[in-house]
Amino acid sequence: MFKRKRIQQLVFGTLISVLACNVSAQPEKSVEEILQRADQYRLDSDAAKVVSQVLLYENGELDKTRLYTVYTRPERESLVVFKSKVEAGQKMLMLGDNYWLLMPKSRRPIRITPMQKLLGEASVGDISTLTWSEDYRGKWVQEIDLKLPMAGSVLVNQLDLTAKTSGASYQRIELWLEKGSNFPIKANMYLRSGKLAKEAWFTKGARGTRTSVIAITLLDRIQPSKKTVIKYQEVLPIELDAKYYNPAYLSRNNVSGL
Repeated sequence: MFKRKRIQQLVFGTLISVLACNVSAQPEKSVEEILQRADQYRLDSDAAKVVSQVLLYENGELDKTRLYTVYTRPERESLVVFKSKVEAGQKMLMLGDNYWLLMPKSRRPIRITPMQKLLGEASVGDISTLTWSEDYRGKWVQEIDLKLPMAGSVLVNQLDLTAKTSGASYQRIELWLEKGSNFPIKANMYLRSGKLAKEAWFTKGARGTRTSVIAITLLDRIQPSKKTVIKYQEVLPIELDAKYYNPAYLSRNNVSGL
């Protein structure tokens, strides 16, 4: 009888220890607060102008370079102005779950789907600076040591994100944030089919006096020969007039000077 009681005590004690470890490993802040902090490393204001250089690689060789200016404002609204010579005059407008592509020789905005937003050389859906805290519901998974691509590792909190809306660029995202700072380190981005589409690695740097994401490397897991590097050349707190978020206005006016 004593032996059985002793075994029960040991088992109970082990379970308590495991539960205590799991509780202590969880972050002190809520997942929503963590995601808001992680978003600030990419965009530190509600409305911003983001100038992005996009480098497109094929089999390790630089294939094309593109330039985009993205204007964002609250409520998941963005305007992407295509600045490279081969794409001059093109624009993409995103208002919540509604998307339009505007071509220079057409007076009619073209409605596009969330999947079409992800197509094309630069995957404009990636450039339009989706916000984890607004577009996704997050769940804490675990605290782990994440191996870095070159060498070493970093202690991170792993989160699992599920899209709140049908228009989100990706249905699900696995996100790894540096423990303590909540700086984004890595993200795996999945399509609605459940297929892994992109693996993203975030580059830390300084923008003025602030620690920021200065570049993102996107590894294409559907077409492994392709890699995209997005470099944030400029991020400024600027809000456009409301007229620029109207597809009819954009189709009638030349806004390439933005």
